[in-house]
Amino acid sequence: QVHLAESGGGSVQVGGSLRLSCVARGRTASTYAMGWFRQAPDKEREFVAAISWDGDDMLIADSVNGRFTISRDNARNTVYLDMKNLKLDDTAVYFCSADRQLRAGTADEHEYLGQGTQVTVSS
Repeated sequence: QVHLAESGGGSVQVGGSLRLSCVARGRTASTYAMGWFRQAPDKEREFVAAISWDGDDMLIADSVNGRFTISRDNARNTVYLDMKNLKLDDTAVYFCSADRQLRAGTADEHEYLGQGTQVTVSS
């Protein structure tokens, strides 16, 4: 069992930056690929980024590529999502995910999903 807890959400203006964190708890948490999904109001949940258990491989959505960076610190069982040059369309609830495989796909395909943290970008 892996429990995920996100933090770092908040309100920011267009062009600003935020760092999201997700702490994974569980005996095998460090062996899981981890990632992020987001869901904007009235939209489907979408993949944002994912990182392999050892941090060597990453996947990132085209919509955020070049602006968002995913990383992890296995000593802290934490995955980060560094977001810069935020846009209005980045407003969403951001969910941390964990899965035995590194993949994008849908949130339902990932074994674990956190409760989410709200990111609001305003003009």
